[in-house]
Amino acid sequence: MAPAYALLASLCWGVGDFMGGLKSRLMPALVVMAVSQPFGLVALVIAVAVRGTGPPGPEVAWAALAAVFGTLGLVAFYRGMAAGAISVVVPLAAVAAGIPVIWGLTQGDHVSALQEVGFVAALGGGLMASLERGASRRQFAAGTGWALLALLGFGGYFIPLHASAAHDWLWPSLIFRAVSVTLVWSALLLTRQRQRVRGVRPHLVVLAAIGLLDTGGNTLFAAASASHGLLSVVSVLASLYPAVTVLLARFALGERVERSQNIGILVTLAGVVLISAG
Repeated sequence: MAPAYALLASLCWGVGDFMGGLKSRLMPALVVMAVSQPFGLVALVIAVAVRGTGPPGPEVAWAALAAVFGTLGLVAFYRGMAAGAISVVVPLAAVAAGIPVIWGLTQGDHVSALQEVGFVAALGGGLMASLERGASRRQFAAGTGWALLALLGFGGYFIPLHASAAHDWLWPSLIFRAVSVTLVWSALLLTRQRQRVRGVRPHLVVLAAIGLLDTGGNTLFAAASASHGLLSVVSVLASLYPAVTVLLARFALGERVERSQNIGILVTLAGVVLISAG
């Protein structure tokens, strides 16, 4: 069931990220996260209470570190989608799948020839997707810097969350979301953006859906890890969410980018698939 859970996680993240990216064009990314994430936290508190079992062991504490990486990555991701084309930013961030695979290699995992090709395709395609023609020369597309920060954050997220879910998936998900909500609200108060929260009422239903979908993705990835899925496999399968987000951006928003960027997007996604197929 581990691959199925990971693919369902990618579906949740793909839809949730598209909606979150759109809302981040209307309000600050921190506000989007501060209002949306508590809905997922409440759902997890109810699920843990209904199940009625305590934490399985100290390894669940790794979820707190995953929350730091994941929260920073998601803030950057939303900022990137607000600043540039979703079709460009999302595939770049998806190259984060390479980080847990490299980590797996250092722990004894073996990489196939297909995966080696996938690494080259993902990195090369990501570079193509990030470059657009300026007035006189090629320049990085808007949102590229944020996408690279999201790449680092998401890449760091997979490793500790996988470790935290060795024997259970609900408790790591709950700890992850509790820490994430705490970080986001702390940042919101420190940056004095809490006044912006008052104007979100018209967007509340969509924000609730974003929070539940993002939490669902995290929980399903934890379930894939708890099902003894290899880090190098489940992290890449969960990273197929860009296909969902990019398709939504193309059909719902009619996003159009340069031909070379289109090729880069396809090559990046193909690279992610090759990494998982290996």
